[in-house]
Amino acid sequence: MMNSSPLTDARAQIGSTERPPRRAARRSVVPFVLLWLLLIGAGVACTIWYTGQQREQVSAQLQQQTASQIAALQQDYRARLDKLESDYAAQMAQLSSKVDALNELLTFTQDNASDKTDNSNKLYTQISELKKQLDQLKKELDVLK
Repeated sequence: MMNSSPLTDARAQIGSTERPPRRAARRSVVPFVLLWLLLIGAGVACTIWYTGQQREQVSAQLQQQTASQIAALQQDYRARLDKLESDYAAQMAQLSSKVDALNELLTFTQDNASDKTDNSNKLYTQISELKKQLDQLKKELDVLK
């Protein structure tokens, strides 16, 4: 083949050099795409795993914060309830002493009363009102317990 011209030789060389790289390029595209899909899949899997870890960590932190807040609320509630009970006990003791003093006064007044005065009825009314208040305070204290 001596008759070949330089143009046909160049075409033959170009054509012969282009075909194998194209086939090689097509063959190398498949592993390249598979590698990218593998990388993307690994990224998605790692993202899901990391999100799960973060979710567990945040959940644990929230649970710990909630437990400490509940404990603080319980302690505050108990302190308020104890203060309220002591206040009611003090009020009942005060009211009881007033009732006892009025009972003594009523007894003294009844002993010294004559038919002309009606003071004993007024004192008796006051004592009965105080007893009602005392009973009401006792009921409220029982409700709080």
